[in-house]
Amino acid sequence: MQRQQPARVGRGATRRSSARQRSVRSGALLVPSAMTILAICAGLTAMRFANAHRVDLALILLVSAAVLDGLDGRVARMMDASSKIGAELDSLADAINFGVVPAIMVYAILLNNTSDVARSVSWALVLIYCSAIVLRLARFNTLLDDDDAPAYTKDFFVGVPAPAAALMVLLPVGLREQFGDGWWCGPVAVGCWLVFVGLLAVSRVPTLSFKSAKLRARVVAPALILVAAAAALLFTFPYVLMIVLVGAYLLHIPFAWRMQRWVSSRPEYWDVAARDRRLQRRDDRRAEVAAGTRRRVIPVRKSSARLGLRRPVAAPRRDEHTS
Repeated sequence: MQRQQPARVGRGATRRSSARQRSVRSGALLVPSAMTILAICAGLTAMRFANAHRVDLALILLVSAAVLDGLDGRVARMMDASSKIGAELDSLADAINFGVVPAIMVYAILLNNTSDVARSVSWALVLIYCSAIVLRLARFNTLLDDDDAPAYTKDFFVGVPAPAAALMVLLPVGLREQFGDGWWCGPVAVGCWLVFVGLLAVSRVPTLSFKSAKLRARVVAPALILVAAAAALLFTFPYVLMIVLVGAYLLHIPFAWRMQRWVSSRPEYWDVAARDRRLQRRDDRRAEVAAGTRRRVIPVRKSSARLGLRRPVAAPRRDEHTS
């Protein structure tokens, strides 16, 4: 009996240790999932305040939901608490917060006070946008499981991602809050904008994935200045910041399309970092200019005469012998 007692103690300690590990694991799994649930609650509450025409509070809650939705995945990876249920909850939160909630906010604030026919047509367009976001998220989840995709695809999204689409679709609300009523908040303009953003979301247009972007050391200071300027706009003119962000995002799409086209035609650069690709494109342009296959663009400089300037004239020298 004395020989078997240490073995029993060892088995009991092992069971207690495994139970403790399962408890810690369950607690770690709870944190990111709780953040996702809070994001869903914030988004749905934003929809409630939008129906009451409390636009500022509704947008604050929607931004809070977007922040929580962006943090839950990072928290799960930091705590090594990624799970299948967490991934499903995250997709559900994206569909609600970036599909249903902004579309209902636009309908409640801008489209609900029109005629019966206009409301019916507007509601159909809202459904089109929501369906487009759901289809975009479903395609995104399937692309995550594609192990045969080239390495460069991690630097691009296929279509406009759901958070950016939610910000874009709220642009008419921001224009109304900043500039008042106008053609930009009419049912025709808002309905066309809903369809346009939905088409961008389900399109094959490449957009940059800023998750893999890396800043060089010399760009850190200008980037911090831009962050400070964005913070100043956020606390003083938040709707102007919204308009600027939407405009900047739309302007970057041709640049992303050109970059994706360049790297897709050069398999030797698929595994190269984005910064090295930019350097290679610069070297290629210089080589084409040197070979004569590309025209060198020389900046046009205006002459002094066209600018209305006069060349400095030396003052006449005084005769040393004159008094």
